[in-house]
Amino acid sequence: MATSQAVIEIPRRHNPFPETGVSQRDGVPHYDGLPETLLDLLRAQVDARPDSEAVVELGAQRLTYRQLWDRASRVAGGLRASGVRPGDRVAVRYPAGVNWVLAFWGTVMAGAVAVAVNTRSAQPEVEFILSDAGTAVDLAADAPLPDGEPHVHDDAAAGDVAALFYTSGTTGMPKGVPTTHEAFVTNAENMARGLGLPRDIGEDLRTLISVPLFHVTGCNSQLLTAAYLGGTAVIMPSLDLAELISTLSGERISFMVTVPAVYALLLRREDFGGADVSSVRWVGYGGAPIEPALVASLKRAFPDAQVFNGYGMTETASLMTVLPDGDAVEHADSVGYAVPSVRLGVAPIGDDPAVGELVVRGANVTSGYWNRPEADAATIVDGWLHTGDVVRVDEAGRVRIIDRIKDIINRGGENISSIEVETALVGAPGVAEAAVIAVADEVMGEKVGAVIHASGVQVDVDAVLEHCRGQLADFKIPQYVVVSDQPLPRNPGGKLLKGRLRDDVEWGQPLR
Repeated sequence: MATSQAVIEIPRRHNPFPETGVSQRDGVPHYDGLPETLLDLLRAQVDARPDSEAVVELGAQRLTYRQLWDRASRVAGGLRASGVRPGDRVAVRYPAGVNWVLAFWGTVMAGAVAVAVNTRSAQPEVEFILSDAGTAVDLAADAPLPDGEPHVHDDAAAGDVAALFYTSGTTGMPKGVPTTHEAFVTNAENMARGLGLPRDIGEDLRTLISVPLFHVTGCNSQLLTAAYLGGTAVIMPSLDLAELISTLSGERISFMVTVPAVYALLLRREDFGGADVSSVRWVGYGGAPIEPALVASLKRAFPDAQVFNGYGMTETASLMTVLPDGDAVEHADSVGYAVPSVRLGVAPIGDDPAVGELVVRGANVTSGYWNRPEADAATIVDGWLHTGDVVRVDEAGRVRIIDRIKDIINRGGENISSIEVETALVGAPGVAEAAVIAVADEVMGEKVGAVIHASGVQVDVDAVLEHCRGQLADFKIPQYVVVSDQPLPRNPGGKLLKGRLRDDVEWGQPLR
């Protein structure tokens, strides 16, 4: 069981994000003056800009704010007519697009709880989630949208659960994370403050959503942030780099987020060289290590944009920290500073008080898992949620993720950060992706194994290891290397599925 007895809170004295309008309630920071619920958030934009574009599905439908409200309220009416009542769970399994958005907002308007289901899940995984959540209605991909007389449940409160997002389940069965109205709205405010999004940006905020909507980045930090500020969510149903490039200018995209590997592939494309990116003002990444050289390349490729790193998790409704543009290159190994609504701490795991497991509390942090009291006891202690990430905090309060607790490699008593080795590998010639995991060894206990992938080029393993020798101590250099001709497996948030690699990779003989 986790313990927070030794938690050392990270001071905010050098934190660049203002805490104006933040008050403490029972030791938890809350924003003052925010919309109470998601419906208050959306209604404000319907009233202010009814004819502005709210949602665009590339190659398909476009909805104004008034159309979004009217059609979602009919979905709510259809759900109510089918017997759905406040608090009931409704599974949303449409592909990314307008129907997904209408199903989400319609469920919220019905006072029910939207269950965001991974559309890539196998049938047994889907059945588990539907059963675990106790869903009353399953809006499967081939199901028509509910339709009925317009209905809006106006009795919701800030602390009511509005949705369930499920963790990736990489270490067992996925867990449902209840997300309240306040958590959703708080995350939108965190995005506005962390990225410096102008309050009056309105129609000039056009965010390109190329990540799944059933993940908190796509839904909470893009779709709902756009609604919070009166902008437009431009949804790409499936990632296509050629279409992404044309969409940047065709849809006047101002804000985009994806994982570092996608940016690396994007910048290598010939058709990107002549692309018009003059509208892009915010370029975000996260979910994986990034090389300083790639950050510098992003800043050159998007000269009018601020480049930032965002870090969060399902349990925090998305954002916990932001590394702002000014620190992006010099501190590329950091995920930045705590956003105003959260307090971060370190539960030391050794003698260094600046190194340990990251813990978090705040209005955007879940109070527990769905029907998982044993997981609550292991994860949430004395109000602190234990993230499972081992971090180092510098004197300015920047957080650097060293590894997941379960992914640290112990080689003969030396702890090796898999993330540190992965960062060195992705900077080597030809390497697009890298995953580093432990390989069992009778003498050393564990040795360092690496799976690398390159897109369209031959990888010289000797050259890769020579590159690493210039950046890593000898005992950290991978002794096992497998070159994959396929992209490495990732969850919808872009995080490596190391459990799958551990099961599937055949290491062969060590290199030394």
